[in-house]
Amino acid sequence: MQTVKQGDTVRVHYHGRLDNGTTFDSSEGRQPLEFTVGAGMVIAGFDNGVLNMKVGEKKTVHIPVHEAYGPKNQEMVLDFPKSNIPPDMKPEIGQELQMSNAEGQVFQVKVVGINEEFITLDANHPLAGEPLNFDIELVEIV
Repeated sequence: MQTVKQGDTVRVHYHGRLDNGTTFDSSEGRQPLEFTVGAGMVIAGFDNGVLNMKVGEKKTVHIPVHEAYGPKNQEMVLDFPKSNIPPDMKPEIGQELQMSNAEGQVFQVKVVGINEEFITLDANHPLAGEPLNFDIELVEIV
């Protein structure tokens, strides 16, 4: 029976959980995720996790931080002057906002702190710094 190798396009169902058991994503109720193994379409640990799987096989993989979204980068946590916020905007801790940089690229940030002068924004990926666990089922090798 054929097994997954680098360069194969595959379809998988998955259930992603943090170490504490909290689900952060799942393909349940959706079409299987399709990607090309080794093409950088998914995190490295997920790519590596499907290697050598056979169609119909199920397995659980633990992905360390460095093969997931990497460690939290403190340089991506910044204090933004409240004076630069539109007056009608009332940010709250935990709120997710979109910002753009000088090149016009849009990115998501999370409000993680508020004081008199600044709001503190975290531009790290929401799963940065987290080891991840995936239950994976190989549906098809395309």
